[in-house]
Order: sequence, then C-alpha cells, then structure tokens
Amino acid sequence: MARWRYYSSSKQSRAIPRIEPRLAILSTLIALVLSVVTVRLYYLQIIRHKEFVELADRNRIRIHRQPALRGLVFDTHHRPLVDTKPSFDAVMVPEDVRNIKQTVARLEGLLGQDNVTAKLNQAEDEGRPPFDPVTVEEHLGWQQVVSLETHQLQLPGISLEVMPQRHYIYGPLAAHLLGYVGEVAEGDLRHANEYRMGDEIGKFGLERVFESQLRGQAGGQEIEVDSVGRRLKLLREIPEIPGQSVVLSLDLDLQQAAEKAMGTWSGALVAIDPNTGYILAMVSHPAFDPNIFANGITSVQWRGLTTDPAHPLANRAIAGTYPPGSTFKLIDAIAALEDHTLTPATTYFCPGGLYYGNREYHCWRKQGHGTLSVHRAIVGSCDVFFYQVGIHLGIDRLAQWARLLGLGEKSGIDLDNERPGVMPSSLWKQKRFHQRWYPAETLSVAIGQGYVAATPLQMAMVAAEIANGGTRYKPQFVKEEEALDGSVVRKFPPIVERRIRLDPVVLDIVRSGMCDVVNGEGGTGHAAHLDNITVCGKTGTSQVVKEAGNARIAEDKEPMKYRDHGWFVAYAPSDHPHIAIAAVVEHGGHGGSSAGPVVHDVLQKFFELYPPPGSKPAAPGAGTPQAAPNPAPQSQPEGSVAARGD
Repeated sequence: MARWRYYSSSKQSRAIPRIEPRLAILSTLIALVLSVVTVRLYYLQIIRHKEFVELADRNRIRIHRQPALRGLVFDTHHRPLVDTKPSFDAVMVPEDVRNIKQTVARLEGLLGQDNVTAKLNQAEDEGRPPFDPVTVEEHLGWQQVVSLETHQLQLPGISLEVMPQRHYIYGPLAAHLLGYVGEVAEGDLRHANEYRMGDEIGKFGLERVFESQLRGQAGGQEIEVDSVGRRLKLLREIPEIPGQSVVLSLDLDLQQAAEKAMGTWSGALVAIDPNTGYILAMVSHPAFDPNIFANGITSVQWRGLTTDPAHPLANRAIAGTYPPGSTFKLIDAIAALEDHTLTPATTYFCPGGLYYGNREYHCWRKQGHGTLSVHRAIVGSCDVFFYQVGIHLGIDRLAQWARLLGLGEKSGIDLDNERPGVMPSSLWKQKRFHQRWYPAETLSVAIGQGYVAATPLQMAMVAAEIANGGTRYKPQFVKEEEALDGSVVRKFPPIVERRIRLDPVVLDIVRSGMCDVVNGEGGTGHAAHLDNITVCGKTGTSQVVKEAGNARIAEDKEPMKYRDHGWFVAYAPSDHPHIAIAAVVEHGGHGGSSAGPVVHDVLQKFFELYPPPGSKPAAPGAGTPQAAPNPAPQSQPEGSVAARGD
C-alpha cells in the first residue's frame, strides 16, 4: 500500500509540466507591457482627455476673434468727427498650407508685396503656434481683395478678414485733440491682458485718454473648417460690444473757421467758454493727418513726422511755451491794483525808455507815450509804465498773482504732454540756477519777457478769468459719453478749480482797458474789431532773439526764424462774455497784425453761429477783413530791447 502510494505519487509528479525560464521571462515582459499600455491609455484618455480633445478640435475648429467697433466721436451738435470703416486684411494659418514656399510666392505676387515671409518669421519668433492665424497684409486695396477672392482655391490656408479701421473724417482737423490709434505694442500687452497682437489702441490725444470708454469688448466666432482651412459652418458666436461714443464741446464750424484763419502760419489757438471751461476750438499748426496712423504708418512716414523741423506732432496749444509778451501786462495790472502798489489815479511818464541801473530799457514806441494812467497804459501797451509797475510790485508778489491766475502750472486738461510753462520768482531762480534774483530782471518779466513762458491754453484761461470775474474752471473738451442706443452714460459738468477774489473795481479797470485796446483810439488791437459786438482784448509781441545793444533790423528784412511771435487774447461780448480766446502766431511779428486777424475771424464766426440775444447777426465778412496768409510784418519804430510793438 505504501509502495502504490509512492508510485502514484511519483506518477503524479511526472504529470506536472515543467515551466521553462524563457517562458517565464516572456510572460513577465508581456504583462509589464500590457500594464504600461494600460497606464498610458488611462493617462491619455482619462487624465489628459480634455486637453487632447481641445487639441483635436483645433484641427477642425478655428476661433476668429472679432475686435469691437470703437465708439464714435461727435462735435457739440452731434455731427461725427471720427467713425469706423471696414478694412480688409489677408490672414494665413501656416498649419493649413501644404507648400508654404509656393503659397507665399503666389500670395506676394498677387498682393504686389514682398514682406509676407518676414511677417511669418516674426510670428514664429514670437512663439505663435502654427494653427494661429497671422495677418500677413493689412488694409488691402480693392484690386488686391478681388485678386485674393479670385484665386482662393490656389491659396489654401489664406483668407480675408474684415476689420474695423478708424476713420478721421476731416483729416488733420483738430488732430492734436482727437489723437490717433495704432497697433498695440508689446508694452501694452504686458499691462493689459484684454489686448491681442494686431488690435488697435489709442496712442495720443482723446483716443488714448478715453481708450477704456472707446474700445469696447471684443467678441468672436467658433468656425468649423476643412483640411485646407476653408470655412464650413459657424458653431458658436459671441457678439462684440461696441465702445461708447463721446460728444465733444468742440463746434465743427468754429473749428473749421479757426483752422482756416490760422492759414499757413505755425502757431496755436484756443477758444474756451468762460462760463463753463468747455473748449470750443483748439488749433495747433502745423498738424498731421491721423488717418496715416489708422492705415498703418510706414517707417518712412514716421521718420518724416518726427524729423520735421516744424514739429507737426507737437500740440502747441498745451505744450508750446512762449513768452506771453504784452498780454502779461493784464496780470501786472491785476496784481498791482490788488496789492495797492498801483491805483487808478497813479501815473507814470514815458519818454520812450527807462534807465535802470546802468542800462536803458526802451518802450516799443520810440517817442514815448507821455504821462498816462493804467487804463491808457493797457490801451497803448506802454512798456515804461509796466516797468514801473514791476519795480514797485516786486517779482515774488507778481509771481504769486500770476500763479493764482494759472501761469506756471498745468491746467489739468485731460490731454498728455501738457507743459506748465514758467513763472519765475526769486526762489525759483535759486533752485534752478543757484543764483539770486536781480531787480532788473523783474523789468523783463513785467512785459512778458525774460524767464516767463506760457501756453496758449493758459492765456485763454487768463482771459476767461477776467471775463467771468475770477472763476477758474478746469478746461474740458468732452461733454458726454453715449451708449450704442444714444442714451447718455456719463456727463461731464463744469468743474470749478478755484474762485479768485478780485475787486470789482480792479476788474472794471482791466476790462475797460481791454475793450479800448480793440475799440478805442490809440488801441493796438483794432484788427479784432467787430461792428455789432464789443470785443475786449490785448495784443502782445514776444521776442525770439535778444537784440545786441540798440541795434535793430526792420522785421521785414529779418529771416523768418528770427522774427517775433504775435499774441492776441480776447473775450466777447463785453457785457456777458460767451467766448474767451488766445492765439499765438509764430514769427508773425506784431500781435495786432498777425494774431489779431486770426482772432477776428474766429470771433466773427462764433457770433454768426451764436448771436447774443437781441443782437443782429453779423453778415459774413463784416468788421475788419482777414489778413492775407503769412503777411509780411510791418516795420515799427524802434522799441524796447525786450519787446517790440504790439
């Protein structure tokens, strides 16, 4: 029994198959591979499922981002100044192009351009994926559009996109205030995630300051395409939200009249409502056409603008600083009368000059003005009288009043690059030059020369403060923001910066003098006279080049670049002012003969548009005729070494 069991046991042991080592290794490897495949499939299909679905969809789905239409810009009567028009761009998706070299050559031949390869290389350098569309040519002409559409089947991966393009309806009109747009730069992308390459962004003026209101919110489309990138169907659409429109305080007719009145002169003009601070017109010459930026400015065009010696990109109205010349005498008179260093009865004798120290300071009128009071000194713009005013007042009190009236500080207008000008004082000179103030320097400042410098906007605001009795408003040029349906989203009411306490008697004296400058006997501003409206103003002539001793050259013999700048500030009507204005004409000579006719034409147009209640509208061309463009300055008698006649 025991033997059988042993035998049986032995037989059973021989029935068990023997596992070979190679088979065991192979089985282990197979199991390992299957495990790896299973893990990998789990990783790809479960963990990264969403990511790979998106990648797959990108092969058949294109997302076309649609920038929002920028808001419109209207004048005060809701007439459009800036709108948007369609622009056609050629767009390539490199991934959809089978033979990119051949396609690029064919495309460049149709467009007549040779920069497609460079733009593709730039997009690659920026790290754009091949399925991202690249704009290879912008602002196509109609013939280029027709060519691309005709040869669409020969250009796989290339399509036309209709993009909104900014359009400045009147070209250079008010260009420095309206500004311009350009393609978003890398610096803009770093600070604003909502922008993409190729988007437009405000670069200057109103377009930049009100960018967030004007730009709107971009939308887009999900589009299914075939293997060569042709559109099959629209899957989903997110509509863009257009930007808000803005209504300006500018009057188109008045702006056009101001631009025309400035003619070919270089200079600036600012017209402002003295009762609100709203800008009625703003001119800076020479100007530029903002449409060249909207069309995609070339390097040649940009170089031409930035190297032009006339500086067409500079906004002279807020960034041009000039010695204010005799227009500064209005500030002299207010400061001295308020500080009681001058009274209405005070008189000074003008023999044609004043000796101070070891030097003679001339009056613009060589034969002098004789004995005169402050009223006649304003009317005749007597330099000697205001030398005396400056001596008795002193530079620091004069500077205090000038700053109170707005000189030497920015106005706060919502535009970039405004300059504060210069209003010197003894402390200012010590900080700037580490030198003490010399009393003789006050004489030059008192007639608007020397260190003092002001912008046309600042002088327009001085005229407005005199007109309204001492209220300083923040200058504004936007009155309202509007939604797409025309409803008002936001209003910009007048903002009072400060109220200056001016004695009514002082105001009456200064205003009376200004009215006689234009309308009285011996006044220097007759060129701004209107027949049915009483205009009050002040002329000024600011010296460009200091004269050597007493030597003088007749201005019509001087090179244009050495001639004086002409100023004119004014307000009207005299009883209830509705407009204050300042104009400077570079190298125009005397303010009365250069800036005076410019102001006259603007005022005349203003009162044609807005006649005062009870008055008879002026007929076009009434009053003093406009001076011819760039008239030669008339030679004047020998005058002050610091200023010529007004």
